[in-house]
Amino acid sequence: MQNFLSTDRVEQKKRLVGERVKDFDEVYEPFDKVEAKSQSERCVQCGDPYCMNKCPLHNFIPQWLKAVAETDLELAFKLSNEPSPFPEIMGRVCPHDVLCEGDCTLNDGHGAITIGSVEMFITEKGFRKGLQLPFPEKKIDKSVGVIGSGPAGLSLATYLLRAGVSVTVYERASTAGGLLSYGIPGFKLDKNIVKNRVELLKDAGMKLELNCEVGKDISFDEVREKHDAVFLGVGATKPKQAKIENENSKNVYPAMDYLTSVQKRLFGEESENIDVKGKSVIVIGGGDTAMDCIRTALREGASNVTCHYRRDDNNMPGSRKEYRNSVEEGADFEFYSTPKRVISKDSVAKGVVFARTELSEPDETGRRRVVEIPDSEEEFNADIVVMALGFEPDSPEFLKDISRNQWGEVTISENGETNIKGVYAGGDIVRGADLVVRATYDGREVAKSILKNFES
Repeated sequence: MQNFLSTDRVEQKKRLVGERVKDFDEVYEPFDKVEAKSQSERCVQCGDPYCMNKCPLHNFIPQWLKAVAETDLELAFKLSNEPSPFPEIMGRVCPHDVLCEGDCTLNDGHGAITIGSVEMFITEKGFRKGLQLPFPEKKIDKSVGVIGSGPAGLSLATYLLRAGVSVTVYERASTAGGLLSYGIPGFKLDKNIVKNRVELLKDAGMKLELNCEVGKDISFDEVREKHDAVFLGVGATKPKQAKIENENSKNVYPAMDYLTSVQKRLFGEESENIDVKGKSVIVIGGGDTAMDCIRTALREGASNVTCHYRRDDNNMPGSRKEYRNSVEEGADFEFYSTPKRVISKDSVAKGVVFARTELSEPDETGRRRVVEIPDSEEEFNADIVVMALGFEPDSPEFLKDISRNQWGEVTISENGETNIKGVYAGGDIVRGADLVVRATYDGREVAKSILKNFES
């Protein structure tokens, strides 16, 4: 251990740009045994590990790095899969640069350990070696209904199944996974990875009701009657509006509608045909979802893709890694640019008018506000406009009696329970649009609360 003086930080290799933009296969090549061991041996084994404390799941990072360094794959596998329901997914989608790796002690001059890449390696290598996760054959006489098969729902299901609770997941889509399947493109998360986890849970006893929309195909009351507890994990996919003129014109699409339509087509499912091939595309927004839309459009054959963001690249809310990938793959960026109105002809979008912006001096919180520059409007032509401005919690009719706050987020008690006894919630429906890892954490913690309630 502690080989950081002789071994540098090494990141996963990327497929060549000319190859990867032709398909939706993953961009990054997984670590092999030598790379994983070499990076793990750099760990300082801090007494109070910042990486572990910064991780929302509180993963046993130093412990499984030590196990990998000592070539004890079985121990690393157990340690990694204990606090995390699907490490091979989190190793791909977590923003490690601002969480565990962002707080690694070695950032002070040596470069953080490539934690996420090692995390992926452990579980995938373990599965290939035949390592299995323990699920009890004997069930306790309790049942939980889970509405939504996104990261919160699948996380909760994992920990309940480990405790012997029967779980039925109700999913309105044709494929399980929620955001993991439909919202995150395959070049970041291979859909077979999600499918394999879902199959593992089904083998452990999880019942999965696909194409089953609560409130339509089955009533909420019926779900409650069938189970001892119910978990709401329906997410936050309602798009935020730009509130500009003509934004409802044809050829203007919310980001999630666009990403979902492409993924459904790749799954062979019926979907709206949003054709960008040979067209000029404008993406408005600066988060990871905007980068996903940019990179998807490039793979779909758009003639050019330009991202407009009202601040600069240093203030983008998304991952630096995803921004760099977007630039490498051919995207253009217009910073200090905020939308004013969509140019529409016969109700069809033809472009967008943007105003130039600048940042104010820092206020008392240190935040610099966006200020529009007078008389700076400029027209940009486009065949397709994608709005990636964030998301709000969904509001299905069956949740009408569930208490919410002013932002539409479901309010819960400390144990994750809503105002209706026996009905719990977690993930984006509670937090608003947030990181996958935090939704995953919510699922795990609410599972613990449900189990305690069953025991009392």
